Parts: sequence; C-alpha cells; structure tokens
Amino acid sequence: MPDTSPKSTRRRRRRDPAAIWPLIHTERAALASDLAALTEEQWATPSLCEGLTVREVLAHLTAGASLNPVRWLAGVIRCRFDFDKQVAMRLAEHLGTTGADTLERFEAVVTSTTSPPLPAVAMLGETIVHGEDIRRPLGLSRDYPIPTLTRLAEYYRESDLVVQAKGRIDGLRLTATDGPFEAGTGPALVSGRTLSLIMAMTGRIAYCDELEGDGVPILRDRSETAGERA
Repeated sequence: MPDTSPKSTRRRRRRDPAAIWPLIHTERAALASDLAALTEEQWATPSLCEGLTVREVLAHLTAGASLNPVRWLAGVIRCRFDFDKQVAMRLAEHLGTTGADTLERFEAVVTSTTSPPLPAVAMLGETIVHGEDIRRPLGLSRDYPIPTLTRLAEYYRESDLVVQAKGRIDGLRLTATDGPFEAGTGPALVSGRTLSLIMAMTGRIAYCDELEGDGVPILRDRSETAGERA
C-alpha cells in the first residue's frame, strides 16, 4: 500500500513537478538577467566548477534544459557510458562562438520543461547551484526566496542523485539561520544561511567559510576530497 503518512505527503508535495518548474523558470530568468552585461573577458572567468569557465557552466545548463531522456540515453551510449564525456560533449554543443551567443542559447530554454531522466527538483538544484558557480566568481549575488531554497535543501538532505549531498552530511546536524531547514541529529553542528548550507552540501568549499559550528571542518574535508564538478 502507498505511504500516506503526513511526512510522505509533505515529501511528495515538495517534489511535485507542477510546483517546481515555475521555480526553475524564475531562477533561469534571474540568471540570464544577471549575465546580460558581461564582457568577453568576464565570460572567461573560472567558475566554481573545476576546469570550467562561467560561460561553459552556462552552456552546461542549456544542455540540461535541452536533453530529453531519449537524447540523454543516446548520448550515454555514444560516449560508451562515460558520463563525464557525455557532459563535455553536450556542453560543447551549446557553447556557441561568443559569450553573447552562449547567453542567447540559454535564454531560449528559460521556460523549457525538457530534462534528462531526473526529478524536477534535481533540475532546480542544477539551476541554483550552477547559478552560484557562475555568480560568485563574478561578484554577483541573488536574494533567493527562502521557500525555494528550503525545498531544495530538503531534497539534498535525502539524496545523492547527480551530486553527493546526503552522504556528505552524514553524521552532521545542519541548521539554517535564515529559514526552517534542519537536517541530521549528529553532535557536530553546521549552521548558516540556507544557500551556504546547500552549496556546502554539494561540495562548494568556498561556502564553508560562511558556516559556523564544530561540524564545518568535517564538511570542508569531505568537500575537498570529493571536489567540485559540473
């Protein structure tokens, strides 16, 4: 029989695609707006994703919004199940010739609901986390809605899909200082803004500097071991 407990019901609501896609579209539009005035020099800025520029990360986001499950699987087979090679191949397809071209291609998929075989909330994570991978090196910031961040943090609390998050915070107790998000019951505390917790959960070491608690060194060490990837 299906689980009809209040906790299970809340989880299903948090992951309802009909409710999540508008959030994704909002975040894509905000990112496109933030990048509208970049120079070619700025487009070449190294992102928080090791080895990728901010322009390349944006092309990666465009690729994710352009791939349906059939095309994704075809690419995986073509790359002989080398997922990193598949990511690089799709990124190159959407990079374009200039930063303005890359942005135009991204703007064309802002309202897309096409995606690889991933839950919509994982696509929200891709949009926000990679958005920060782009914004932070450029000195840009966004005031994300706390309900959106909380929904995403609750997903990462329970998942290692696409990026390790659940495993990275195992044994730690996370508490947001700007919203209701909490995770874990361990003795080692990690506290800070919801955004900083999300980014640290997904391996972005720079955001550990914004967190407090005796669990921060543990989280930092796990992120340094895993590295930051697209």
